[in-house]
Order: sequence, then C-alpha cells, then structure tokens
Amino acid sequence: MIVSMGFISKVINFLKEVKTEVKKVNWPTRQETLRYTLIVVAVSFLVAFFLGGLDLLFQFIIEKAIIQ
Repeated sequence: MIVSMGFISKVINFLKEVKTEVKKVNWPTRQETLRYTLIVVAVSFLVAFFLGGLDLLFQFIIEKAIIQ
C-alpha cells in the first residue's frame, strides 16, 4: 500500500496542531487531581451502597410478596 505525500503532510500538520493545543491546556495540580479522585471514589461508594440497599429492600419486598 502506497501512502501519498499529501497524506503524510496532513498527519504531520495535525500532530503539530495537537502539540500547540496541548500546550494551551490548563492542567490541574497534583493536589487537585488527588482531591477530585477521592471525591469520585467516595461518591461511587455512596451510590454503590445506596443501590445495594435498594436491591436488598426490593428483594425483601418481593420475597414477602411471593411467600404470602
């Protein structure tokens, strides 16, 4: 498969533009990243416990409804 020079120049131009845009990004600090990660993990656990509780509640209700 032969790759045209126009395609290669487009790829090179694209990569140069990507490099320019990445330099403009306002990256979070290490402390911010850690804080946001801990928030996401905590919220994920809270949602998991909430959904687990609902599952147990519905299981209990369904079991009582089927048995009686």
